[in-house]
Amino acid sequence: MKRICVDMDEVMADALGEHLTRYNRDYDEQITIADLEGKWLWDVVSIDRHHSLESYLRSEDFFEGLAVMPESQRVLQRLQMNYEVFIATAAMEVPTSFQQKFRWLGKYFPFIPASHIVYCGDKSILKADYLIDDNPRQLRRFQGEGILYSSPHNVGVKGFKRVKDWLEVEKLFLR
Repeated sequence: MKRICVDMDEVMADALGEHLTRYNRDYDEQITIADLEGKWLWDVVSIDRHHSLESYLRSEDFFEGLAVMPESQRVLQRLQMNYEVFIATAAMEVPTSFQQKFRWLGKYFPFIPASHIVYCGDKSILKADYLIDDNPRQLRRFQGEGILYSSPHNVGVKGFKRVKDWLEVEKLFLR
């Protein structure tokens, strides 16, 4: 059975949406997804406010409250019928997120066993046939086939097979 690893943030969970909501609320701004095309949020927000972006990530309710990406639950459940599915999140970048991410997965993806959740930093250590991720940095060193999940920051990135949403993931793997 082939193995698929799936990133969490910006693939299964809408971390960017939550980041924008909190930032716009706290600074009375109206930054939109369109403003971020080809950029990370950190590139758009002035450097003197980066501490706020960081504090959102480290808060006790950030990751646990993220919205689920449309169709991800249904498609991941279907993928499990034909593939070995692992969730691989670069949680080492925000170590305070471990418990929140674990609870979030248990709430929204209870069909994924705890033994199939991998917290890591560099995803090149993963032994899988496919990695679905929004971060090209993680895909570049991955030994299997990297599938780039579209996000505003990666619009101009070339060199990977790309999916724009979970319906495209479904078509790619479950024709």
